[in-house]
Amino acid sequence: MQKIIAELEEKRRQARLGGGQKRIDTQHGKGKLTARERLDVLLDPGSFEEYDMFVTHRATDFGMAETIIPGDGVVTGWGTIDGRLTYVFSQDFTVFGGSLSETHAKKICKIMDLAMQNGAPVIGLNDSGGARIQEGVASLGGYADVFWRNVQASGAVPQISVIMGPCAGGAVYSPAMTDFIYMVKDTSYMFVTGPDVVKTVTNESVTQEELGGASTHTKISSVADAAFDNDIETLLEVRRLFGYLPLAAGHKPPRLPSIDPIDRVDMSLDTIIPDSANKPYDMREVIEKIADEGEFLELQKEHAGNILVGFIRLDGETIGVVANQPLVLAGCLDINASKKAARFIRFCDSFEIPILTFVDVPGFLPGVAQEYGGIIKHGAKLLFAYAEATVPLVTVITRKAYGGAYDVMASKHIKADVNYAWPSAEIAVMGAKGATEILYRSELGDKDKIAQRTAEYEARFANPFVAAERGFIDDVIMPHGTRRRVIRAFATLKHKQSSMPKKKHDNIPL
Repeated sequence: MQKIIAELEEKRRQARLGGGQKRIDTQHGKGKLTARERLDVLLDPGSFEEYDMFVTHRATDFGMAETIIPGDGVVTGWGTIDGRLTYVFSQDFTVFGGSLSETHAKKICKIMDLAMQNGAPVIGLNDSGGARIQEGVASLGGYADVFWRNVQASGAVPQISVIMGPCAGGAVYSPAMTDFIYMVKDTSYMFVTGPDVVKTVTNESVTQEELGGASTHTKISSVADAAFDNDIETLLEVRRLFGYLPLAAGHKPPRLPSIDPIDRVDMSLDTIIPDSANKPYDMREVIEKIADEGEFLELQKEHAGNILVGFIRLDGETIGVVANQPLVLAGCLDINASKKAARFIRFCDSFEIPILTFVDVPGFLPGVAQEYGGIIKHGAKLLFAYAEATVPLVTVITRKAYGGAYDVMASKHIKADVNYAWPSAEIAVMGAKGATEILYRSELGDKDKIAQRTAEYEARFANPFVAAERGFIDDVIMPHGTRRRVIRAFATLKHKQSSMPKKKHDNIPL
């Protein structure tokens, strides 16, 4: 028996060593943790239970039979984060460059199946050179097996991808179908084809970092939700994100005790709106002033800054926030903002996370580039996402709510549940100047007359009371009391029931 136990311990030691100490040192030399070290940071101490430690590849071509390493380049199993179950896989770049083989894929598929069966999130730590060339179509089939499970898990359990090294070719499509993607600055990248292929096919010279680095995907493409300085910071931020999420559809996110009083008022909100309608202010400040302890976990911060999305807590409960940002493009909705917000709203709706919307929107961004880019269809995505959402929806109009953008931003007309407005709200078809120039075109030559007409229009429509008279606004509230009012509104909506027409699924304007 002792001999067998000793043999087991030796096999475990070899498996934990991965590709060997030399390759581990190389990994560390690049500023990267190993696959197992990453799991130690991500999961609660001592909680990780590994599966398939001794699995090896089955390939014999190209001399592969002579190089067999236990685990086959990926560490899989389950553990806990703040005591809550999650299934994980962590690709090991020290073993065949973390390349995906048939058995490597089977290990990942196993824990994804278990996550679905047991109602728990999946977190994937990606660090892979791509499909294992020596296995040909078998490795490609492995990718497809993972992709299929990503789709089945979508909306059933949260899926988080962490890009911690290379992720290229077909490998990128699995993270792309997950709910959130975090990257590590300078050491991670994602692209379908690398710089050499791009140079050959299109004659464009581009570096690996420019093509698919963290900056590219957080600022330009919006593929990634956030990027951080190193492995440890990134994994700690994944833990933070995890704390806002439910384990699965039909479950509630964890409620954290809060010492922040429900009825806390913030008098500074009464003066945050500038006297001039053309002056910006920071909507992020509004969000933080009403959130528990002022904490706002913002997503896609570097992309489409004219709209803000992320999570806060109100009275300890997770709330998704969507808010126009007057500091960028005056808060106009454009293609990127519409896609960013629509994607976030659909995630919240999938997992029963209530949504709080702050509105200060002068309309959709005009221009040839926007029209040619399909603002009609992309703007419709945002409208569609709000209109199909059945979670509790509370809306606060802080200032401008003009034209079709008023309708789109969780208005009462598309079935938002509670709609409040600050006294500074302006709800109208368009701004006073534009409306006056259309209504009184014949008087444009008389500046005094036009100024008078503009003042009359502002007095009539640049306020929340016309909408309130028609029941489109439930109440005009004092800004300093916003926290109390929205918390109470969400409390009344806790048991909201909403049904959809019978159908297989909707057809969102993709």
